[in-house]
Amino acid sequence: MAGILKVDKYQDFNGNDIMTSDGSGNITLSTAMNTAVASGTNNTPAFDAVKSGNETLTNATDTKITFETEVVDTDSAFSSSRFTVPSGKGGKYFVYAAVGFATNGTNLRQVYLFKNGSEFRRLSNLQGGSGSGVNTYNSSGVIVSLADGDYVEIYGYQNSGGSLDALSSICYFGGYKIIGA
Repeated sequence: MAGILKVDKYQDFNGNDIMTSDGSGNITLSTAMNTAVASGTNNTPAFDAVKSGNETLTNATDTKITFETEVVDTDSAFSSSRFTVPSGKGGKYFVYAAVGFATNGTNLRQVYLFKNGSEFRRLSNLQGGSGSGVNTYNSSGVIVSLADGDYVEIYGYQNSGGSLDALSSICYFGGYKIIGA
């Protein structure tokens, strides 16, 4: 048996409005309900940053890659080329990065995701080729568990025998919290 339930207001046990209707099909959610709905349906916090210029990496040295230009930073949590998880926003995150190196003969070039100051995952490990091209390193995406206050950064390494540039046109770093994970 089907029935119709008609109400103009839903309240919790303490008499606080959760949802109201004006009788014309317009529904208003309480502030608490809007917050609960929004927090469950957005991939936030989210960030994405790029380089504003080339960066020189010293031979045989792990070097933090700087990302000076924020494209997206929903929770103002990206600063000093690192993303720090805001209070109450811990969980699983999808993090990605790309670093493009200027080609300089045959040498090893690596890109790492650092978590809380230590290597978490190697995103790429490629032997460079000879010639005057660009070797680009892309992570296919890394899922990482981050607690409140944890931070992530990108580091690069190369052993060309001299300095080698990370090219601003092919460098980016971003991530977002995964819904429901």
